[in-house]
Amino acid sequence: MTETFGAEFLVRWLAAVAEAVEREADRLTELDSAIGDADHGANLKRGFAAVAETLAKEPPTTPGAVLTTAGRQLISTVGGASGPLYGTLLRRTGKTLGEDERFDRTQLAEALGAGVAAVSQLGGAQVGDKTMLDALVPAVEGLRTSFGAASAAAEEGALGTVPLRARKGRASYLGERSVGHQDPGATSSALLFSTLAATARTEGAS
Repeated sequence: MTETFGAEFLVRWLAAVAEAVEREADRLTELDSAIGDADHGANLKRGFAAVAETLAKEPPTTPGAVLTTAGRQLISTVGGASGPLYGTLLRRTGKTLGEDERFDRTQLAEALGAGVAAVSQLGGAQVGDKTMLDALVPAVEGLRTSFGAASAAAEEGALGTVPLRARKGRASYLGERSVGHQDPGATSSALLFSTLAATARTEGAS
């Protein structure tokens, strides 16, 4: 029997993301200081803290509504590029899940795939451009197999940005000097999937 999840699963996941981002904020900012504006950690920390607070106060009753609410909150709270990009990811994923009260892992993979496609369209980036997509795209593919596979694929994708030359975003201005640095957006994207896998494990799902 296929395991399904409800809105409360996603609320717990996003609360865990907020904790993970707070814990890793300094590292994310350090990565961003090398090839960006040195604000990635602080921006995401503020944004996901606001998401967790909003969802704790009035948790939406459907999974899709949880994610669209979270996405709107990120867009309104976070400056820079990360707010619109992560906000778009969650909003499109939520809209794709629709109004159903339950979803399974395969449905989440499909919905996140739509979200990632929207991020690619918004930022004009593709895999290999040294952006968050280098973690997101393989993670969604891995999610079709298991939550653990998604987390491992995202981490591998983030590490794989180190030798790449940035072709999009602020880092692209550095040209060859962007080589040798791990992309902060891919790194924070990997955090999303490691916390998703951890949240699934608490439910006994793999």
